Amino acid sequence: MKKSLIQKLGLLGIVSFLSYTAAVLFSPLAYPDYNWMAQAVSDLSAANAPSLGLWNQLSAFYNVCEVVCATVVCIGIQGQKTRLLRTGIYLFAIMEWISAVGYRMFPLSDSGYAGAFQDIMHMVVTAIVVLLSIVSLSIIIAAGAKNRSCRSYSLCAGIALGMMLIGALGMKLVPAEYFGIVERFSVFAATGFNAALGIHLFCTGHPTESEE
Repeated sequence: MKKSLIQKLGLLGIVSFLSYTAAVLFSPLAYPDYNWMAQAVSDLSAANAPSLGLWNQLSAFYNVCEVVCATVVCIGIQGQKTRLLRTGIYLFAIMEWISAVGYRMFPLSDSGYAGAFQDIMHMVVTAIVVLLSIVSLSIIIAAGAKNRSCRSYSLCAGIALGMMLIGALGMKLVPAEYFGIVERFSVFAATGFNAALGIHLFCTGHPTESEE
């Protein structure tokens, strides 16, 4: 079956994921003494980080492809599946937009937390992103529990939410020298789920009647 342009654009979620992965893996090469096991990913893109230039190059496709993918998924899901699933996906897309814009506007001023205004705003953005992520993924999981046609979305959302919880709990429980390991579960959860949504969109056929 021939794929529409909207469906093909869903594959940008994979491009976004690969761009982000490349930035996380290779930006430390430009950051002397960076300890990935202990430090957060956001340290690599801090305003004064030596790796900022390389991070921006490697992550060039990350934000733009992420928001395009989330947006076309919202367009493609209209009239399909259930209202509960669509609500969860819309909230997830809003989170992606806030993340893409917010973190660009307010990167950390220094590695860790320096307490500057932009650091405070960075934490505010993080709080909003985390809240919307949890709410949206929970709604999508609930949609799968209520309707079998949403099960694959629900499974992916469950994996993403589980990764977020592992990261959140792990950062509180593990020794500081392993902070970076568990934190990566959280940061890859959203971009991984975004890619999963894009794949769902690409594999979906022509819109069918909504199942309310």
